Amino acid sequence: MDNNNLLAAWPIVAPGVAGAVFGAGWWFWVDAVVCSAAAVPFLHYLPGFFASFAALMFNCVSREDIGDSYYSPYDDSEWRVKLWLFISYVVSFVSLAGAVGFLVQDALTDSGPSAWTGTAGVLQCVFVLVSGLIYWTCHSED
Repeated sequence: MDNNNLLAAWPIVAPGVAGAVFGAGWWFWVDAVVCSAAAVPFLHYLPGFFASFAALMFNCVSREDIGDSYYSPYDDSEWRVKLWLFISYVVSFVSLAGAVGFLVQDALTDSGPSAWTGTAGVLQCVFVLVSGLIYWTCHSED
């Protein structure tokens, strides 16, 4: 298959791939919560929620808005777009760090949820953020 054909098919195929990866991430989490022998505290849910929110945040910015040819009728608003992207990436990495922290906590203690719950939380955050990046690469203003 020609490389140009792959690039032409990417905007058509990528939203479905992104949705499948997003669904797989949440499926890992739901599986871990349903199969957990212990009750999963609400705090363990927060990294996945914040990862989903971060993916929504950075998908609010199109790729054309951060290029050199960006024009806004307002004064120098390119820094606002880049600041929004920076904040969304900070939220995404904090959610991933929180999921890793819960994984370590679950692996070290016997009283709470199992280590699978922590592993599923990390997988959920990774898959949700990857799906957001996949979708961000394929959507445009057209």
